[in-house]
Amino acid sequence: MAKEMIEIRIHGRGGQGSVTAASLLAIAAGHDGKYSQGFPAFGVERRGAPVRAFARISDEPITIRSQIYNPDYVMIMDPTLCELPEIISGIKPETVIVINSKEGGRKFRNKTYLYDATTLALELLGRDIVNTAILGVFAKATGLVSLKGILEAIDREFPQKLAEKNKELVSRAYRETGS
Repeated sequence: MAKEMIEIRIHGRGGQGSVTAASLLAIAAGHDGKYSQGFPAFGVERRGAPVRAFARISDEPITIRSQIYNPDYVMIMDPTLCELPEIISGIKPETVIVINSKEGGRKFRNKTYLYDATTLALELLGRDIVNTAILGVFAKATGLVSLKGILEAIDREFPQKLAEKNKELVSRAYRETGS
């Protein structure tokens, strides 16, 4: 029996790497032998404005091409976005949420993983680009993609110097996340 398609919605701010995260997630799933899609919601995005990106992962070919309205997983790159109504729009009781945050902030009834990706990104990259750290947390918390798949995706998509820093970011966030 085929496993159902997994749908992931990513919320962030322009410049935090949400669209890149969706793409890397899809590439990592492909490295893990799964079918996948990663795509943004285009609008009037600009640096600092709220943005959304999406990913799908399946054991079967994916033919749907719409945005994701009822996600199985939600990643939030900026904790200040937690108060926006679209964050909880369409989430189910079993939706798992991964948030870049030191503290709880808004309380969700869903299973939620918090990780301070901002501090780690500033330490390792010198910039508040948290996407790869959050992917490390997501991989460890969910098991939907492997750490190896994410590292291979980063090698494929980033220049070598930037890839090395981001691979360190992903690996450290992965190690520091409880399952």
